[in-house]
Amino acid sequence: MEYITATHLRTKSSQLISYLQKGMSVSLIHRSKVVGIIKPNTTLTAGPINVEELRKFLNKAKPKKIIPRSQREKTYRQHMMEKYKDLTSSQ
Repeated sequence: MEYITATHLRTKSSQLISYLQKGMSVSLIHRSKVVGIIKPNTTLTAGPINVEELRKFLNKAKPKKIIPRSQREKTYRQHMMEKYKDLTSSQ
């Protein structure tokens, strides 16, 4: 088990991360006493992906109505004209 002091948390954070990625636990020392143990999180590992569930999710995530590019450009142009009409009329 490695150790790191409370003041070195800021300066040696990359070393702490490398220890945790290797699966090592690190003791946290404050004023010459061990106040805690920092250990890697092993519960958040990703499991295998079910392809059918992923397809169902992607189908649900698709937009119901696809707006053509020309309509989007027209709507955007109209919005910009309304937003900046005061600036163009004063010139």
